[in-house]
Amino acid sequence: MALDNLVVTPPPHLRSKERIPLAMRDVLIALAPVTIAALVAFTYNALFNIALAVGSCLFFEWATRKVRKQKPTLTDGSALVTGLLLALLLPPRIQWMNIIIAAFIAIVIAKELMGGLGRNIFNPALFGFVFILIGSGFLASWTGHLGFLRGGFDGVTAATPLVYLKQGITSQGPSYLALLFGNYGGAISEVGAFWVLLGGAYLLYRKVIDWVIPATILLTVLVFGYILQADGLYQILAGGVMLGAFFMATDWTTSPMTVSGQIVYSLIIGVSIVLIRVYGGPAGAVAYSILIGNAFVLLLDKVFKPKRFGQAVAA
Repeated sequence: MALDNLVVTPPPHLRSKERIPLAMRDVLIALAPVTIAALVAFTYNALFNIALAVGSCLFFEWATRKVRKQKPTLTDGSALVTGLLLALLLPPRIQWMNIIIAAFIAIVIAKELMGGLGRNIFNPALFGFVFILIGSGFLASWTGHLGFLRGGFDGVTAATPLVYLKQGITSQGPSYLALLFGNYGGAISEVGAFWVLLGGAYLLYRKVIDWVIPATILLTVLVFGYILQADGLYQILAGGVMLGAFFMATDWTTSPMTVSGQIVYSLIIGVSIVLIRVYGGPAGAVAYSILIGNAFVLLLDKVFKPKRFGQAVAA
């Protein structure tokens, strides 16, 4: 055979019918239950936040790639997913400029300047969220079920389940069943853990994600919560633990490749969530913890690097 007939391409050489747009479509379908519940609970506030976050992410990705003279990638759906996740992380009443800034940080800094889709180290939506959380302190005020036309965009103080958790008085807060289906203030995604579980089950069914990361995170938070006498079940039902475990910690790019690495990664996230909630501030604990886990991914992939096919152990 002539060498000229050989075609050399970089690995991997295994092919799959799965494509990024299809996976992103599945993520959007999985986010539909919690998004619809948020729109019902927070009405125009949620609609405005979602529209602005998604629109900003799409614009910044298009503009960044235009400036850098790169091929537009809007059709892959990644910017759309980032915008929706970002909106779901935010409280219903927040200054509109903070949403735009968060979208800019998420797309331009955390994604495009890191090399684009598949090369980013940190989850873009969480990176943008944490940036404005630290920079503006907007989470000092939260709101419950209030409509856009009933008071504008300034936050109003309200006790959330995480406040009861932090103070160790969960018996005075919403019940477990209420946390599963109810809306008690917080981010617009905090409208019942059931809706997130429903979406997570769809992702597992479609094999977009594997069970290892979400199961390990939830089990770690549950057990470690009770070890620190911080009500482990309340820990996983309150706040954004469910959303983080199923939709953000499982991000293909920012999570380890091997099962062993995924278990250690998930343990880091789960322990960090409980420690930050118990000894620090409850707001943003899940976001901080997943970003901490993201920072260890390269090391975990190196430590738990699988042996090459056919490689034998040296005698």
